[in-house]
Amino acid sequence: MFKSAIDPQKLEAFLEINNRLNSRYFDLNGLFTQILESATALTNGESSSLLLLRPDSQQLEFVVALGPKGEEVKSFTVPKGEGIAGWVAEHNTSIHVPDAEKDPRFYSKISRNVGYPNQNILAVPLRVQGQCVGVLEMINKKGGQSFHTEDMTWLELFANQAGLAIQNAKNFQAMKDELQTLKDVLETKVLTHSLLTQNARMNEILSLCRKYASTDSAVLITGENGTGKELVAEYVHQNSPRSRGPFVRVNCAALPENLLESELFGYVKGAFTDAVSDRQGRFEQAQGGTLFLDEIGTVPLFLQSKLLRALQSKTIERVGGSQPVELDIRIVAATNSDLHQAIAEGTFRQDLFYRLNVLPVNLPSLRERSEDIPLLAGFFLKEMNQRFRKAIEGFQPEALDRMRRYDWPGNVRQLQNTIERAVVLANGRRLGAEDLGLPGEDEPSTPQDLKAAVQQFKAGLIERTLAECKGNQTKASRQLGIQRTYLSKLIKELNVELMEKGAQDVAKY
Repeated sequence: MFKSAIDPQKLEAFLEINNRLNSRYFDLNGLFTQILESATALTNGESSSLLLLRPDSQQLEFVVALGPKGEEVKSFTVPKGEGIAGWVAEHNTSIHVPDAEKDPRFYSKISRNVGYPNQNILAVPLRVQGQCVGVLEMINKKGGQSFHTEDMTWLELFANQAGLAIQNAKNFQAMKDELQTLKDVLETKVLTHSLLTQNARMNEILSLCRKYASTDSAVLITGENGTGKELVAEYVHQNSPRSRGPFVRVNCAALPENLLESELFGYVKGAFTDAVSDRQGRFEQAQGGTLFLDEIGTVPLFLQSKLLRALQSKTIERVGGSQPVELDIRIVAATNSDLHQAIAEGTFRQDLFYRLNVLPVNLPSLRERSEDIPLLAGFFLKEMNQRFRKAIEGFQPEALDRMRRYDWPGNVRQLQNTIERAVVLANGRRLGAEDLGLPGEDEPSTPQDLKAAVQQFKAGLIERTLAECKGNQTKASRQLGIQRTYLSKLIKELNVELMEKGAQDVAKY
């Protein structure tokens, strides 16, 4: 019975619009036009409009307008709460006005300016999740007739379709925005690994690394902390025939001495109490690729001999095992310490140094490549804007000048941490010198007596070491050669500034 009461023409128009709504892609304005055209034809209206509410201005704007004065009408806006359409938007309620020009809510400005009489109006809200976002409006039923209940019902159905279209468009845009964000993140990672530089020496180093990449000889990368040694190691790997293989990282300073051997070489079941099954070490995990040994200068002497044998014989034995495992890996090592001095002091084997230092790379500090500071700062600003959903546009001139003049003891990693903290705390559109938290030239840096000098040196050393260890106080105390509890005491006594929590997972500079 219900089916026979439905006008087939109206049902066909409704289903056609519904099919377009459910298609994978649709043109929103084109769909709005089709909705309005169908609604106008089925209600027998002379003119019609689809208006959307702009949240920023609270004005209704004509998106589509049909009829003799359609194009002229689109130059106007209707304030929310004014006129028939404004009343519908404010009250989120449908309305039929049989004699529009006598209704006190009628907004005569448009009718008077375009010279089009409004006899009767039918207006319904466009809703998204229950909220009114626009209005669908019919003006003057043809033949001088008045709109009736069935016209209102169909107009509300078409308004619901328009509301779905708006919701779909919002969802589609949100998906596009998310995909763009992911794309930006991927581009950021690519940029990070390209080692941004305008420095002639750095470009020479990268050119040298590309030559090194074609061989399987060991590479030793030296330089201060935070200069990008791990990135250079990855650069060698990515430009080598082994790029399809794994790039396995080992921070030798981060692993306790009693675990370092089993982490590097693996172990067999029963080798010690917790060895309940065989386990591969990092050497085996790097088969077919590159093994990166960071902070190689911290490897204890008893392990250096086993490491030397592995490099010489291209084989290892797991802890507790006797079967040799053949290796197909390339070794890249890095250190910030002076290995020549360590050799002289007897803490590093000279023969191991020669095995590692076949192809040397010495990275300059950031203060030696000051022309890269604005480039890197801009890159990190873009990265932090994405991470923290900020829209900081750049740096004020005095901020750039402060960065260029600063010594950067923590190098690129410290620069990244500085930009991260500034982005988190800043409120303006551009970062100023005060946002960076760096000392200015007029701020005294040299103490006046020996005690103050010692205190300043201790504080600076602890702060730099904490930055190098990414805020890990246990690791920092080990690197400083003091107890963890004593480090905590010094931090309090010397008022050492601790890293922001978010800065502890920075990139690998």
